[in-house]
Amino acid sequence: MKIRILGSAAGGGFPQWNCNCVNCDGVRKGTIDAVPRTQSSIAVSENDTDWLLINASPDILAQIRANPALQPARAIRDSGIAAVLLMDAQIDHVTGLLMLRERGSPLPLYATEQVLADLAQALPITRVLGHYCGVDARPLALDGAALAIPPLAATTILPVPLLSKAPPYSPHRDDPHPGDNIGLTIRNGASGKRLFYAPGLGEITPAVEEAMRGADVLLVDGTCWSDDEMLTMGLSKKTARMMGHLAQSGPGGMIELLDRMPASRKILIHINNSNPILREDAPQRAVLAAHGIEVALDGMDIEL
Repeated sequence: MKIRILGSAAGGGFPQWNCNCVNCDGVRKGTIDAVPRTQSSIAVSENDTDWLLINASPDILAQIRANPALQPARAIRDSGIAAVLLMDAQIDHVTGLLMLRERGSPLPLYATEQVLADLAQALPITRVLGHYCGVDARPLALDGAALAIPPLAATTILPVPLLSKAPPYSPHRDDPHPGDNIGLTIRNGASGKRLFYAPGLGEITPAVEEAMRGADVLLVDGTCWSDDEMLTMGLSKKTARMMGHLAQSGPGGMIELLDRMPASRKILIHINNSNPILREDAPQRAVLAAHGIEVALDGMDIEL
């Protein structure tokens, strides 16, 4: 089974369109050792032809162009994207659905009841798509049972509830519900190996820690290096934790957490444009390497 990282950046991508921080300005001018990244999304396949798309980034069209396997060209109109699974209703994970509107049949869309409700009312993407290809909504239960999602015949997926807020436009933004945000344990039934995917992690619950300990590969939140990163750079009035992200450095940070985990590979994804780990020669990258932690890159493949 293959997991392809289509996009590895946080919302806004890298460089962010309106940002002139040292990272964004440097990558535009070619003065730093870094490469651009699109907004976070992954795809899963057992045959390199039929794919489950996990989160639909606003950059989905560029991601399809960069990954020819997603366009197998078996017919005059075709796509390798067989279904989509959403982990939340955030703009950077759902608005790419609108770019799939030319599909010839209703799009199989897996998400929790909370996410489907937000996309029907607060940000009515599924209502809009009803005027085009239509949506075949398939609610994800949070009952602790793994499920099979076609076209993945030998793969099971277990949603893991996360403690985090719904999007700002959700009617229950300040009243969190289970299912607003989830992580995923993806298991290859043939090899028995597991990957835990969570591009946003603000709090480590016992269920999340259990899922992480049981994984062979961790693909988790790499948004900010330090909790006050965006504050000190003048980019935001919020800390990483206030935005629902566990910073890498500092006591209780992601590095400390990953050091406790037995996974053979530990990879950071959803990297904010402000994060120094985007620079290949940054001292922070050397720190990650010393802890056996990788930084995701668009186009990276993970074999499970």
